[in-house]
Amino acid sequence: MHESFWRSQPNNMFCFFKLLLLVLIFLISFLGAHCSSRGGRIFSFKMHHRFSDPVKKFSETAGSRLSPAPAKGSIEYYADLADRDRILRGRKLSELHEPLAFSDGNATLRISSLGFLHYTTVQLGTPGVKFMVALDTGSDLFWVPCDCSRCAPTEGTVYASDFELNIYNPKGSSTSRNVTCNNSLCAHRSRCIGTFNNCPYMVSYVSAETSTSGILVEDVLHLTAEDSYQELVEAYITFGCGQVQSGSFLDVAAPNGLFGLGMEKISVPSILSSEGFTADSFSMCFGHDGIGRISFGDKGSPDQEETPFNLNPSHPNYNISVTQLRVGKTLIDVDFTALFDSGTSFTYLVDPTYARLAESFHSQAQDKRHPPDSRIPFEYCYDMSPRGNASLIPSMSLTMKGGSQFAIHEPIIVINSQTELVYCLAVVKSRELNIIGQNLMTGYRVVFDREKLVLGWKKFDCYDKEDHNISPTKPHGTTVPPAVAVGLGNSSTPESTKETGNSSHGSAAWPLFCSHTSLTYLRFLITLFLLL
Repeated sequence: MHESFWRSQPNNMFCFFKLLLLVLIFLISFLGAHCSSRGGRIFSFKMHHRFSDPVKKFSETAGSRLSPAPAKGSIEYYADLADRDRILRGRKLSELHEPLAFSDGNATLRISSLGFLHYTTVQLGTPGVKFMVALDTGSDLFWVPCDCSRCAPTEGTVYASDFELNIYNPKGSSTSRNVTCNNSLCAHRSRCIGTFNNCPYMVSYVSAETSTSGILVEDVLHLTAEDSYQELVEAYITFGCGQVQSGSFLDVAAPNGLFGLGMEKISVPSILSSEGFTADSFSMCFGHDGIGRISFGDKGSPDQEETPFNLNPSHPNYNISVTQLRVGKTLIDVDFTALFDSGTSFTYLVDPTYARLAESFHSQAQDKRHPPDSRIPFEYCYDMSPRGNASLIPSMSLTMKGGSQFAIHEPIIVINSQTELVYCLAVVKSRELNIIGQNLMTGYRVVFDREKLVLGWKKFDCYDKEDHNISPTKPHGTTVPPAVAVGLGNSSTPESTKETGNSSHGSAAWPLFCSHTSLTYLRFLITLFLLL
């Protein structure tokens, strides 16, 4: 490199040495691991923290730029070391980009008999107890049934016969503790009797008369790293001990808990990122066959489409802007915002957007319109032709703020009655909110990047291993037709699936690099650069 560069940039040499040091440390660690696995010698180094006597002595003699060390044993001394630990730990985790999944894997399952939502299995407490929870980007709190006064039944129902359902017992977990009213995550301090009393919570949802209430607790959430080592991770998270549920939580949706994935500090993604476990982002994949996956810390891929979030500081959520609709060959200029909500089965639009979309779809549909049916919540339904020709169904797409295109792979839902097949435009007229529901996310890996404040998406096969070493195993003997709702008068529930992962490690001979001379030389170089 040209000499003038070093003269004009006095800090670059120091940065260069630091970079070279990191490379050397990587080499010595990598080679040492291979050598020791072949029965080679083990080499060790003396290590000193930044306020140790040897480092202080060298700093004084070499005129280092290190700031003066605080008095040993002082509050400042330990605070500084702890701060450095947090920085380095966070840097390590964020740079590795190793997403986390639940201990049972990252597979999710769409269950038509339970609200047509995506569910997964989580494990809480010590010993671990499993819960089948609905995944909801439209809310923040994670809650499970607990010390129940009024909860959904865990036995004697259609869903209970197919899935293992549990009730959380704080006294049965050795790692459980109640959250008190002085905790920063306690949002309802005004309802507290005393500062150190249990913190109450109460959440109401958009669905009619649907709510959950109880107290906040803290316990271990069991996770696993999505790499070939599948390291187990125990993260202490705050969640709701749901003592009283109402509305749809008692029968048709989330009977065993709801996993809020929103932006507020109490959500699990917020806790995992603030504690340094993952990058501040997660992804959800929605497969055409009802199988998907969720990955915490996943920031997506460089070639994904993106649009910015419309951030409301008082209540941040995954709200985006849509500038244009395409229905078949018709382009409709619009200007509306919508919540991207995996916890809503279908899509809801307010007028005039709903009317313009639905009428354009109807004008291009070539099948006969189905007579109104009070059992069907959709307004525009059609009798499916005997051949079931999908080319007769108008295609749809959204243009997001920034110009990115979001093609809708499944704009319809097929309803199977005992005598006929009917398909409907899977959009419902809304009175208040625009919501992009889970049905329009089908066929995509959707990335909720809370650090960049963007929504990302990419057409994706949820069994694909891109960006990850582990993916859900395709289920055997289970077929779920695209966008098939619960049949009128009958229901079907797909089997649950387990995630598996395979890893292999190649072997090679390392006669040159495993020599005593080579490793000793590397050791000398690292020691030298530690003193720069």
